[in-house]
Amino acid sequence: MIQKVGVVGAGLMGSEIALVFALAGKDVLLNDTTGEGLKRAKDNLAKILEKGVARGFYKADEVQWALGRLRTTTDLESYADRDLVIEAVFESEPVKAEVFRKLDSICKRACILASNTSTISITALSSYVKAERRALFLGTHFFSPVSRMKLVEVIPALDTAPESVDKVIAACKEAGKTPIRVKDVVGFAVNRILHAFMIEAVRLVEEGVATPEEVDLACKLGLGHPIGPFELSDAVTNNLSLQVQEILHDAYGPRFLPRPLLKSMVQAGYNGKKAGRGWYKYDKKP
Repeated sequence: MIQKVGVVGAGLMGSEIALVFALAGKDVLLNDTTGEGLKRAKDNLAKILEKGVARGFYKADEVQWALGRLRTTTDLESYADRDLVIEAVFESEPVKAEVFRKLDSICKRACILASNTSTISITALSSYVKAERRALFLGTHFFSPVSRMKLVEVIPALDTAPESVDKVIAACKEAGKTPIRVKDVVGFAVNRILHAFMIEAVRLVEEGVATPEEVDLACKLGLGHPIGPFELSDAVTNNLSLQVQEILHDAYGPRFLPRPLLKSMVQAGYNGKKAGRGWYKYDKKP
């Protein structure tokens, strides 16, 4: 059973992945390169939990107990006793490769290593650890916001042992998630569906069929989606959407060709909420 969890990368995804495992009663270590980054992550998690208590998602005593189980560190050497370590750093293969090389040399032999990548081949990433570790290497693709979204795509690499998959699926269920096993292909399952949808949404705007606001409203009221494609793109950042579509286009061809309007938005710096401007205008940066 997985009891000690490590997360590398204290950004939005990594910090919330750490949080859900802490809420499940796991001993959690969250790593980032700077103390300032870790402080920002803890402050952000405190706000998420405060809102969760106000809305009845969490109990106040449960929150304090979980925060007490979530410790932070800038030293990866602290991960030597972890049962599972999830990498959630920048979506760059060289950056992730360096993290996995370090973890492979630090973590105990039985530790499972996982990547939260949304696009990079898990088998390719597994090549950065020693051959004997590859049976314990897989992908765990969480969805933002992790504290609310139930799905996790669990992606075995070519050499992943079935026992490793079973242990990680069990740990995800304990953390309140619904894991599905997905084949190791570029974009996995959800991103291939999502970005085909988002590309067509941008095409509708380019053709003057509807505005971004109207497309979002149509998707929410006509398809039952909780958020429209343009609201979602602004939330995750438009440059990330473009990056993912370029990767999918390289892998699968014209059906994932990014639309010119999205490229223009990114070139103009209109990356969404964080930039104060995207498909929508925002009064202030969050």
